[in-house]
Amino acid sequence: MPDSDVSPSTPLSSALSIQERLYPDLPCFGCGQANDRGLKLRSHPLGDTAADGVTATFTPWPEHDNGLGYLNGGIIGTVLDCHSAAAVMLEAERGGWPPLPGADLSYVTAGLDVRYLRPAPLHDTVELFATVVEASEPQMTVEVQLRFDGKVRAQATALWKRWRPRT
Repeated sequence: MPDSDVSPSTPLSSALSIQERLYPDLPCFGCGQANDRGLKLRSHPLGDTAADGVTATFTPWPEHDNGLGYLNGGIIGTVLDCHSAAAVMLEAERGGWPPLPGADLSYVTAGLDVRYLRPAPLHDTVELFATVVEASEPQMTVEVQLRFDGKVRAQATALWKRWRPRT
């Protein structure tokens, strides 16, 4: 399986990603650094506040074909969800909201409203950008985009809720 060419589109590419720093042992398919068969997204902050956003790049694999020579919608949804996770986990760290006892992460996806605007290429690197637009301890909302050639190809609104394990 080819390596995922996932690196930030900023000079921070040599720095540890949000995923590598905050949840290095997570086996998630999209953003888990501990999943050898996963996408291993590497997201980086663009500044010091949630409004600055986070960025990453992603190069699809041939296996991500939608059958028509473009990037599969399920893979698009996965990278949008997992890139929004990086923005949320960074904001949780900044807000002082660590995982609660018994939780592996501070927040979990509660909803993802994806809109596919135009085809995304299968053989070219795409850019991801996410911004936390509402943040509180109980929940966060993130706007996230997949872009190529200066155009938004897909966008989503992600709702994240505080993970409160049941005892």
